[in-house]
Amino acid sequence: MKHAARIATFASALALFAGTHAMSDSPATQSGPTPYPTSNDAWPGTGVIRTFGWMKDNRNFFWTERTKKQGAVVFAGDSLTANWKSLGADFSGTLVANRGIGGDVSRGLLFRFQEDVLDLHPKAIVILIGINDLTARQPASATVENIRSMLSLKQAQQPHVPVFLCTVPPSANPKAPVDERQRRQLNQGLRQIAKDTKLVTLVDLYAATVTTSGTPELRYFNDDQLHLSADGRARWKEVLQPAMQRAGVL
Repeated sequence: MKHAARIATFASALALFAGTHAMSDSPATQSGPTPYPTSNDAWPGTGVIRTFGWMKDNRNFFWTERTKKQGAVVFAGDSLTANWKSLGADFSGTLVANRGIGGDVSRGLLFRFQEDVLDLHPKAIVILIGINDLTARQPASATVENIRSMLSLKQAQQPHVPVFLCTVPPSANPKAPVDERQRRQLNQGLRQIAKDTKLVTLVDLYAATVTTSGTPELRYFNDDQLHLSADGRARWKEVLQPAMQRAGVL
């Protein structure tokens, strides 16, 4: 049954790619990113949808960098990734592209995965997504399936590109509460994806930034106990870099 489910996920990923981009212009004539769908049913994947004005601005900017970011190591995700402003300096000598958008969810990343990630013909892909799914009370299973769909798209087009899949770190922001059972289920789902999928390496950012009592290690987080601090991003690099070196990316 698991094999059949994965075939279905792969087929649905190909279908959503065709449906999402069928109405857009060819890459040679398209002047900007494909607009966000106006109907919930037109979005690929399942679960919560979030669109804010800055998301369109971010994607427009990403579009202007499409040529110069070809072959980059692409970091895809939400504000945890977007806030890594020193990414280029921290991976000096390696072309990187930060494709994080604040507030994004797994369904949003799935929608833009083709244009913001795969169209860059990346050398490698780093994915950290899911905290906003959790704060929106989306079941972990939906997030896991959205990520599987991203990887199915990658496998269909660029099967030899390695992926570094990051677990969702801890948080304790009272304005963005999370069901810890769902966080555990999500991170376990990510571990299973890495176990099941060729060229997908798990980067356990949760384990690297949590205390023994299950709370955020404060030095790795801003005062909001949600977003990573400079030390937190350094910690992320500390656990990510060896995996990238072993894979021959760095």
